[in-house]
Amino acid sequence: MVRAGMSLAELGGLPTVVDLVTAGKALGLGRTKTYELAQAGEFPCRIIRVGKKYLVPTPELLALLGYQPTGPEPGSE
Repeated sequence: MVRAGMSLAELGGLPTVVDLVTAGKALGLGRTKTYELAQAGEFPCRIIRVGKKYLVPTPELLALLGYQPTGPEPGSE
C-alpha cells in the first residue's frame, strides 16, 4: 500500500530535525514500516538516536527527496 507523502509546502516548512514518523510520512511510509526500517538499520536517511527518540536531519531527508528550497539561503539577508 502506498501512502500519500507530504506536499511541497509541508516539506518546506519542516524544522531542522523531524521525528521518525514525520520523516516516514514524507517518504510515503506508514508508522509500522518506518520503525521496522529504523530498527533494522535500513531507513534511507541518517537517524540520530536521543534516548528513545529517533530524529532525522531535515536537510538529509530533503536531499533524498530531491527537494530544493526556493527561498533565500540562510544568512543571505
